[in-house]
Amino acid sequence: MLKKPKKLQNELPQSSKLPRIGIDCRLSGVRNAGIGRYVSNLVHELLPLSKSEVMLVLFFYDEVQQAEVLGRDVPENCEVVLAPVQHYSFSEQLRLPTIFRKAKIDLLHVPHFNVPLFYQGKYVVTIHDLLWHERKGRAVTTLAPTVYWLKYWLYLLVVKTAIERAKKIFVPSETVRDAVINRFPSAQKRAVVTYEGVGDELKKEVPHPRRMEKILLYVGSLYPHKNVSRIFSAMIVDKSYRLAIVTARTAFVDRVKKEIKDLGIEDRVEFHFEISDSQLSNIYQQASVLIQPSLAEGFGLTGIEAIALGTPLVASDIPIFKEVYGDMAHYFDPHDSESLLRVIARAENSSVSDHDVKILLEKFSWKSLAKQTLAGYIEVLSSGAA
Repeated sequence: MLKKPKKLQNELPQSSKLPRIGIDCRLSGVRNAGIGRYVSNLVHELLPLSKSEVMLVLFFYDEVQQAEVLGRDVPENCEVVLAPVQHYSFSEQLRLPTIFRKAKIDLLHVPHFNVPLFYQGKYVVTIHDLLWHERKGRAVTTLAPTVYWLKYWLYLLVVKTAIERAKKIFVPSETVRDAVINRFPSAQKRAVVTYEGVGDELKKEVPHPRRMEKILLYVGSLYPHKNVSRIFSAMIVDKSYRLAIVTARTAFVDRVKKEIKDLGIEDRVEFHFEISDSQLSNIYQQASVLIQPSLAEGFGLTGIEAIALGTPLVASDIPIFKEVYGDMAHYFDPHDSESLLRVIARAENSSVSDHDVKILLEKFSWKSLAKQTLAGYIEVLSSGAA
């Protein structure tokens, strides 16, 4: 059993009851991609860490999601509340505040920007990025124009309110922290960087990975800013490459499949949807390289997962990747297919050392993230601010 951290124990106000921390887990699990991984790992690490510090009240969409994250049994220092309310919906804004209030929580953690506008309780929020502040319009959505612009206006309002009212703001990188403070200067003292980590199933298990030649891998969503088309362009130039795409999101899948068909490369591209971590681990270890071609990101979780499994990483030359990957990635110009091909060729002949993996796993840890997050909870609770 973990010992109680003295610092955290001493900061808590004296009470016969443990503080009740609510976590909105409706975006947890495989189906919700990177955010789902963040929420699931945060909960897994918080449960043993906070056992004598707080009572966790977890809000899941349904029992299927609950079982995916918690397994069959609910831990002793945990309560589960089902909240079958779709995220990013008007119902979320109207119904969730009542659900949260009835749970009698002392502090709420919303692990994304979507804090209900009418929720009046004390809360902390995680802002993974502000990409949609910069990337907007018909090209970034599959919605009808009227619906899109109405939702976009609401998005801006929800983000602004969430950041301005939050007692603490967790962000995944210094790059995102700078972006948040640039737009919301009042957030400077409340914004805390909590680097994400690598799950147990996605850590290097074999000294010599089972690499296959000419197999490129992309893991992530297919939004336009992910720049996956750059990989397709490279595959047209060099027809020896095949590509595996792993994604948990259905948005833009049809559009991307049509693009692949129009380019005549559909026989060299395969899709994997909502796979387990063990399956993903095998795919990482079989690929020649992982490609991160994004034009903008908040962190870059798949890149550190690849490095942890010894897979060479090819990443676009953007600030966030330089911050997270340092010299453990091979960088290319995300607007230049020839640059991508040159870097792929160089990366294929490289390897990830055990030393690099060790450094990476020390820097990026879900347990460390959970400790920082718990410390943030207790700091807010101890402040007594309304």
